[in-house]
Amino acid sequence: MAAICVFCASSRTLDQRWLDLASATGAELARRGHTLVSGGGCVGMMGALVEGARAAGGRTVGIIPQVLVDLEVADVASDELVITDSMASRKVLMVEKSDAFLTLPGGLGTLDELFEVWTTATLALHRKPTVVVDTDGFYTPLLDWLRAVTDQNFLKPAGFDLVQVADTVPTALDVIEAALT
Repeated sequence: MAAICVFCASSRTLDQRWLDLASATGAELARRGHTLVSGGGCVGMMGALVEGARAAGGRTVGIIPQVLVDLEVADVASDELVITDSMASRKVLMVEKSDAFLTLPGGLGTLDELFEVWTTATLALHRKPTVVVDTDGFYTPLLDWLRAVTDQNFLKPAGFDLVQVADTVPTALDVIEAALT
């Protein structure tokens, strides 16, 4: 099966529904036989994600910079934990080690990772499927803005279309699996 990288929040102050979404995502990835690639953290949605995957028998690969290891937020229970020297090198390895990308709700770090993957796809540096999970319309304002940016020719329509949007995790994984076949 595929190595699917999931971008999501690591905040410790999130509503339980976001943690539940992350846990269910990890479990669904494992049930479908995929390897979870994550940012290597053990807190917030990222922690719930990896725990959900492991509880369902999934394999986890964490990629984390040393600065976050030093803060004691590394997922030391990962099947494979890769420690990088920077956030930038972390993103490079996440792209290299993954066959596809799934973005759950998150903040600046999540958006940074999504935009890195999206930008490199528009430059044809990879052709890996990328899906945003727009649970409860979380990403709708951002997607509306990006459509407006596209309408103003700052982003080509073909570039906008490199990222798919799904309302649920199972639908997002169906999109990824169809693109990988």
